[in-house]
Amino acid sequence: MIRPLLAAALLALAPAAHAADWRALDPAQTLVIDTSKGQIIVEMRPDFAPLAVERIKLLAREGVYDGLLFHRVVDHFVDQTGNPNNKDGGVSRHPDLAPEFTFRLQEGDKAAVVSRSSDAVSGFIGATPFTAASDVELKRNPAAGRLAWGAYCPGVAGMGRQAGETTANSEIFFMREASRRLDRDYTVWGAVVQGLDVVRAMTVGEPPANPDRMIKIRLAADLPAAERPRIEVLDEHGPAFKALAQQVRAAKGADFSVCDIQLPTRPIP
Repeated sequence: MIRPLLAAALLALAPAAHAADWRALDPAQTLVIDTSKGQIIVEMRPDFAPLAVERIKLLAREGVYDGLLFHRVVDHFVDQTGNPNNKDGGVSRHPDLAPEFTFRLQEGDKAAVVSRSSDAVSGFIGATPFTAASDVELKRNPAAGRLAWGAYCPGVAGMGRQAGETTANSEIFFMREASRRLDRDYTVWGAVVQGLDVVRAMTVGEPPANPDRMIKIRLAADLPAAERPRIEVLDEHGPAFKALAQQVRAAKGADFSVCDIQLPTRPIP
């Protein structure tokens, strides 16, 4: 695991990070989840999955998520919640969603690349890690842009579903650790920017004997300004992020992957 290494890298980075290295969260794309173990803040990515983000906003505003259990929690893997019946297979009153397993990166899209190989590039869009087709594939069909997909790294948020690819509805899940086998098979809709420790603290079980719950889930834009999260995220396009990526990549060597980096946050000064 990268946690001790990342912590050391952040300590080394902190004195060099200036105000310009940080960015504010967009309240319209920030989800605030108060749980029985603490608060989780998610930066949503409608550019990855517009239908999923729209659905999550709708259900949050309808109050559907409030009080729901983390009904399946697998250590070193995932926390599942969001089903109105608090079991696998529960759905909202809204229709199921089409899969959004991949998206297209067009020229001019802001993506911070941290690694390149012969068959892929990886990096961040906002706080969410992604992998995309290689430069070779892009050159073959530049008009289509890069085929890209969210990378299931720690803290990444996905849409649950049943066996069918078109069965995502209300269930959501949060990654406790990386599981890249989920890439291109489950819709990625954002990433935890604060509260990964809370995600990892949820009581484990399938189902847990004493499950934790989402007490309240709200869009930051719907909160009074004084109640919105007062944090900034390290800008993935700034020099401090590049320095962090270089440190972690050098330390991991050939084992390096995009999942070895998580964007730090800080209180707004």
